[in-house]
Amino acid sequence: MDGFSGFSPAFFDFFRALKDDNSREWFTANKARYEAEVVTPLMAFISAMQPHLKAIAPHFIAEPKKQGGSMFRIYRDVRFSKDKRPYKEHGACQFRHEAGGGRDVHAPGYYVHLEPGRVMFGGGIWLPPSDALAAIRQKIVRDPKGWDMVIGDADLQAAFGGIGGDGLVRPPKGFDAGHRHIEDIKRKTFFVMQEASETDAGRADFVERVAEAYKAASPLMRFLCSANGVPF
Repeated sequence: MDGFSGFSPAFFDFFRALKDDNSREWFTANKARYEAEVVTPLMAFISAMQPHLKAIAPHFIAEPKKQGGSMFRIYRDVRFSKDKRPYKEHGACQFRHEAGGGRDVHAPGYYVHLEPGRVMFGGGIWLPPSDALAAIRQKIVRDPKGWDMVIGDADLQAAFGGIGGDGLVRPPKGFDAGHRHIEDIKRKTFFVMQEASETDAGRADFVERVAEAYKAASPLMRFLCSANGVPF
């Protein structure tokens, strides 16, 4: 596999064309284009991330496989959705924790999203199951100073501007509404995300830029792993 040299304009042009005709007929006719312009650079990017991720967070997996690896499938799950478009209109990969075989998309992980006009990357945990979410909330209550260190970390703030993630309107049951971190305790998702341009993603050093962001996310990722009893 050739080394990563950036996501070319052709990568994003593929998704622009797919958005114009998100049909099985179009995709079948352009399958070779998808393999060459999307899958190949994504595999190269994932491979290039391996040494960086090992240095930052060695228990997270960068696996360049089309099936069961770090790259998200392009096929949408439309079984329970009113939106019946068969294909995702962006490329993405997630570097998941080795716990559970690295297959749980709701476990702490690092993420890259590549869409025409929208490139972003960062880390966190997305809509974790109730037991994992409760563990994070309880750790914030037990270790408020530790959470202070996460949200006040200078590198994290400089890279991302703070913690994001949708939250409940009211405090979750059993938690003190007056707790000084109640707004964070109310969150259902915890993440940090940085945005970039298609031009940025087209550079060979995009790998290094993403790695720097992942490194800056370490305080949050360490806290989330600790809350869920897995090594960082």
